[in-house]
Amino acid sequence: MTDENITVSDNSDLEDISTPELRGYLSKWTNYIHGWQDRFIVLKDSTLSYYKSELESNLGCRGALCLKKAKVKPHEFDDCRFDVSVNDCVWYLRASNPEEKQQWIDVLESFKVESGYGTSSDSSSNGGGLRRHGSITSLQSTGSHGRTSRRLAEKIAELETFNELLSKQATQLQQYFDMCVKTYPHINDESDAIDAVKLADNAEHKKRLEGVRATSASFRATCGATVATVQHCVELLRRRDQQARKAEELYMALKNQLTEARLASKPGPDHEEGPHSTLPDDEFYDAVETGFDKMEEERCARVSSPAEVTRDEVELPPPAIDNRLTVHPLWPEIDRISTEQIQAAFEGVGGEIGWQLFAEEGDMRMYRREMEVDGMVMDPLKAMHKVRGVSAREMCHYFFNPRYRYEWETTLETMNIVEGVSSDTLVFHQTFKRIWPASQRDALFWSHVRAAPRNTYAVTNHSTAHRDYPANTGACIRLFVTVCLACRSTFPDNEPPTRDNITTSIAYCSTVNPGGWAPAGVLRAVYKREYPKFLKRFTNYVVEQCRDKPLAI
Repeated sequence: MTDENITVSDNSDLEDISTPELRGYLSKWTNYIHGWQDRFIVLKDSTLSYYKSELESNLGCRGALCLKKAKVKPHEFDDCRFDVSVNDCVWYLRASNPEEKQQWIDVLESFKVESGYGTSSDSSSNGGGLRRHGSITSLQSTGSHGRTSRRLAEKIAELETFNELLSKQATQLQQYFDMCVKTYPHINDESDAIDAVKLADNAEHKKRLEGVRATSASFRATCGATVATVQHCVELLRRRDQQARKAEELYMALKNQLTEARLASKPGPDHEEGPHSTLPDDEFYDAVETGFDKMEEERCARVSSPAEVTRDEVELPPPAIDNRLTVHPLWPEIDRISTEQIQAAFEGVGGEIGWQLFAEEGDMRMYRREMEVDGMVMDPLKAMHKVRGVSAREMCHYFFNPRYRYEWETTLETMNIVEGVSSDTLVFHQTFKRIWPASQRDALFWSHVRAAPRNTYAVTNHSTAHRDYPANTGACIRLFVTVCLACRSTFPDNEPPTRDNITTSIAYCSTVNPGGWAPAGVLRAVYKREYPKFLKRFTNYVVEQCRDKPLAI
């Protein structure tokens, strides 16, 4: 990121209560597969937010941290990296150069100082005001070890005071003893006696007597206090040694746990998906989103110049139900579910049904009803769209026929026709490309296409079972789906239908049980992003395929 990509605003024309703002691109660590990805970072109103790009900054952030109690830590070895953390949520960020990194750190730290949560005068040094800790014991300053350290410092300060007092008192006593020696200079050995009465009658000695007594008493008290304080210091040092040993043991235990956690958090089928996943939701979403982007790029490269496909009229959905289907064991279920899905597809989305509009683009409207079963997101989805220039029969032809599925379905890895029930019904087994950190999925379902009144055609897919394809026996987790694509064509009553006057209304309904746990917020963010793209991609594909071909009603 260059300097011109950074925007700084401190609202200096307002008042001193203004808060700093900063925005620009930084590299953010996503996961072990995709590593560092450029993200648009915004600091505003006590919140640090990030977006995939500046263009998406008005669509809602991917994640946010409250800076009032955040810790900003420059990396020990990487001159361009710094980490921002709140409790156990950590963002690993990298700037393009050390100067840019320091600019971000300075603004983040200055905000903390202005908000009353910052560090003291050392904020300009030591990496933006963080105190570096040399060992695990330094991190326990708020615990018993911290209290012991403070008490020991207090006792050492007392000893320094006692030392000064003893020095002064010893000097005073020494002066008095020197005066006594001057009074009796002829005393040379211990056998000579001192006349205490005469010494006491000395005027100079009487003058100093009270001071000497007070000094002696103070000296005795100071000596006693010094001895007691030294004993206290010894006890505190003994406790500190015990606490240091415990801290060292704790450090080694935590170090071992961290090593195990790091090994466990690396990409692997047992640790990537599930309620105990070590990945935060924002990293989970970033990884899934990047996987979808890669699939879309591969599809675009593969179909940059679509091959001409000759549509055989016989392959179009038959206008009536194939008699072979009516004698199949699945017929009662297929007839019931297909009838229900077609009826529900064209029902309104108002009233007490609870549909919520979550995406809108042109003629496309997408609705959902939030639903969770056993902690898994199973939101029913409904999309309404209009496409001009193609018929309902053509739309369902390309959705049902497996010949074209690889051309518009980007997530498909393999597709097998388990059973060809009839010309209008097939049983499919499909596996989908794995998108890390989610586990790979597969689906087994029957697919039935039928005509309905008012120029309507519909394709219904519904999960089923088959002895040759048992669920959850291999590496894949089985999806359970109910999907309906219902299409209805309209054209002027007094004109024959043509490419220029025909309009097809599309209702796409979907209920998917993911078969395994994934973060609810991530799943909802993914389908909010992917479902409109899927429907738009499919309808554009059909329009392109039908261009310059006879209209099939």
